[in-house]
Amino acid sequence: MRSAHGELLSRESRYFITSLPPEAVSARQLQDYVRGHWQVENCLHFIKDRWWDEDRHHTRRPGLAEAFASLTNAALAVLRLLHTPGLPLRAVAERVQWRPTTFLATLGFLPAD
Repeated sequence: MRSAHGELLSRESRYFITSLPPEAVSARQLQDYVRGHWQVENCLHFIKDRWWDEDRHHTRRPGLAEAFASLTNAALAVLRLLHTPGLPLRAVAERVQWRPTTFLATLGFLPAD
């Protein structure tokens, strides 16, 4: 489809299912819920899948996969605690990698220098 000015226009439709009654939620609120879902996907799963390649770790020992997922969640939480505004989270991870004792002291696990 083209506009009156000759620009190519496109339209996409996406359908979502919810148990919320129509009178209890607005279209804007539904849009915010969907965007909130993708915020989690982009901020959590992308890091775990791309940085730590979590999807390729396989184990047959019962409970080991859950323990590994808990450790990666804890590591990500610590990185977010150490995060400096304006600095990418990946840069914080690299700083921790190069000077782990400094950050362990920051978290109170070692005496400060």
